[in-house]
Amino acid sequence: MTWNPDQYERFKAERAQPFHDLVALIEKRPRMHVVDFGCGTGELTRLLHEHLSAEETMGIDNSETMLLKSSAFGGEMVHFAQGDIEAFVADRPFDLVFSNAALHWVEEHEALFTKLASFLGPHGQLAIQMPANEDHASHAVAREVAQSLGHAPRISSVLPVERYATLLHRLGFARQQVRMQIYGHVLDEARDVIEWVRGSLLTDYQQRMSEAEFTRFLEAYEQRLLPILGDARPFFYTYKRILIWGSF
Repeated sequence: MTWNPDQYERFKAERAQPFHDLVALIEKRPRMHVVDFGCGTGELTRLLHEHLSAEETMGIDNSETMLLKSSAFGGEMVHFAQGDIEAFVADRPFDLVFSNAALHWVEEHEALFTKLASFLGPHGQLAIQMPANEDHASHAVAREVAQSLGHAPRISSVLPVERYATLLHRLGFARQQVRMQIYGHVLDEARDVIEWVRGSLLTDYQQRMSEAEFTRFLEAYEQRLLPILGDARPFFYTYKRILIWGSF
């Protein structure tokens, strides 16, 4: 999938808060070895590394355009590599498997979480945050418009929140925190919601359409979405996310 870092980071501060809330769940331990799946530009990976005073941190992302910016945040003990989460193979155990706003792009979460857990050593920790906003108009209308134009809608792989608690228990995590959290983002106007999802959700639709098709999609999306959202200024955009932490 081709990502536009500049579009994604238009709402950089708002997108960062769930990261900080997820990091707050992690227990700091000496000399941690960390892997961050879906590291993006690497800026937050660097913050994670510094917050934990980690021994070594590896960031993995499948987007070449995102990783082009990672050189500014790398270092002797912070490394970045291009690759798919599904294809990743570890040559040693990690103390923390971390992923912020990335795993909702990966299918088959029960198998995925089983694999991620296998990367952890004794007393290892798993920390994951994923958007779960599929029932919001910004996402539902995208599915409807895609179908009306003859394109397959994006179907989220995210499970009901309670399934993750059950899954962590089954995988042997002795302690866990799993919660749904609603983030409220105050945007200048409803139209900004379109700019928000253009940096994330709509990237998938753009990837699967020609330029002309995506232009038609955006026009139809705007025409259908804005009357639903209304014209309040500022506009309060609610966004649900699942935060998951577990430790063996």
